[in-house]
Amino acid sequence: MSAFLPGAAVEIEEVKEIISYRYKDAKGNPIPFRFKPISTERIEELEKECTTYKKVKGQGRVRELDTQRFAARMAIETTVYPDFKSKMLRQKYNTQDPVEVAKKVLSVGGEYTRWIEKANDLNGFGDDETLEEMAKN
Repeated sequence: MSAFLPGAAVEIEEVKEIISYRYKDAKGNPIPFRFKPISTERIEELEKECTTYKKVKGQGRVRELDTQRFAARMAIETTVYPDFKSKMLRQKYNTQDPVEVAKKVLSVGGEYTRWIEKANDLNGFGDDETLEEMAKN
């Protein structure tokens, strides 16, 4: 049981991944994004923030999770670099929403999808079915 006591878990290091080949450093090499998983508590907070309730005739109050927004918000929190929440990026892209910044930076559909998938994988959600199952619970 001592393996499960506080402080016994191995710290997860940042992971680097090329998400877009369009952004390059001074030497012409693609700039890797850096990721780090987020806590279960933070994931639950994001889920609550992305959940709405509406009344449906015959069913009463129905819970709806905006799964696309939830996945994007989780990716924002998981991405260490670039920091889509930075004030400078939000000003330059003329939006206060970090998700909109990410969509503009990763304007090629495959890049955005690759970014979301990397964040999902790193946080233990290997595929969309897992996210959908979580949303139902």
